[in-house]
Amino acid sequence: MNTAQMRARAEAIFQAGVKAADPFAAVTEALSEAPVAAPGAGGRTLVVAVGKAAMRMAEAAMAHVPAPREVLVVTNYENAGVLEGAQVFAAGHPVPDEGGAKASAAVLAALEALGPQDRVLALISGGGSALLPAPVAGVSLADKAEVNRLLLASGADIGEMNLVRQQLSRLKGGGLSGAAAPAPVRALILSDVVGDDLRVIASGPTVAPIGTRAQAMAILKARGVWAKLPEAVREHLETLDAANAPPRADNTLVGSNAISLAAMTAAAGAEAIQHEPALVGDVAKAAARVMAEADRPGIHLFGGETTVVLKGKGLGGRNQELALRVALLAEQAGWPEGSWVFLSGGTDGRDGPCDAAGAVVDGGTLARMRAAGVEPQARLDDNDSYHALQASGDLLMTGATGTNVADLQVLIRV
Repeated sequence: MNTAQMRARAEAIFQAGVKAADPFAAVTEALSEAPVAAPGAGGRTLVVAVGKAAMRMAEAAMAHVPAPREVLVVTNYENAGVLEGAQVFAAGHPVPDEGGAKASAAVLAALEALGPQDRVLALISGGGSALLPAPVAGVSLADKAEVNRLLLASGADIGEMNLVRQQLSRLKGGGLSGAAAPAPVRALILSDVVGDDLRVIASGPTVAPIGTRAQAMAILKARGVWAKLPEAVREHLETLDAANAPPRADNTLVGSNAISLAAMTAAAGAEAIQHEPALVGDVAKAAARVMAEADRPGIHLFGGETTVVLKGKGLGGRNQELALRVALLAEQAGWPEGSWVFLSGGTDGRDGPCDAAGAVVDGGTLARMRAAGVEPQARLDDNDSYHALQASGDLLMTGATGTNVADLQVLIRV
């Protein structure tokens, strides 16, 4: 294969992983195998879909949930649209905004109006944590947005971020189930979290919380952001935890990073080399691991979600930075041009605060950057992988995919 063929094959394999996370198919299969329980006499079914895959999950559910029903959909601006028979709310991600506050108020009002004769079908996917902010009393939306900003910049992983978010929200950490009581809750969950911990996905609106306020404080202090937090947030976390009963819900996982990685392995065929465990943690260490493990010809496949500590003022995301780091390490290792291609992409079609899903780099990437007057290491030091990869023509642009099961990587060596 030449470089163009390798790039095309890497993208096709990545798309096989994205297709395996199709939220419409996942919900359809789950509800075909186990239909939604009918409400009691005089009752109705409330469908609440939240996350980047909410539109497609809700669309599939509406074909299986008979009237009387009410359908609320909360998703990010890129995935929002019109869904007949549903009320759709568009909200900010990854930083909560007023759209999310409005959506949260509507969801809470609908949940709190339910009785034991009613039923709830919750459709949960990645991104739901930021999309349904619902701050606790005394904490403002601006306060929560600042907490998110500080955590993102600190390099906190999704588990740490969601533990903190749960302690500042009325809907996270089982809050949705609690607000729905006494109506029974069933949840179908599309995982964007490595390891599929249901407490972490969208901050676990239908499961028990990850931790306590004391643990949230410890994380914020360890990440060096405690003193920078809004005073109202510190005051809330310093109070004793409330003694709440575990939430009541029937939770089912319907899609995950592991399922998508298996689909990529099938698409790659006999040349596939699937690497375990998941690619997580610091992006520089992840790049070094990719290089160390891709030590022979084949199609090397990874899945996971890395983290980036922001030290510069540039634009980019973890997938773009991982791709740029691999390109630099391949140059240092003397990998010949035309012998390799590496793709790293977010399955939701968005990597960080920009319009790229990630990047596809090859042995000519750095030369193209330098020919455009861009020094790759300097851009990397400024966390400006987006503009470096834009200059070399290596950004992976897929648009919003309507799903989210974390990140996938493909490295082809010949």
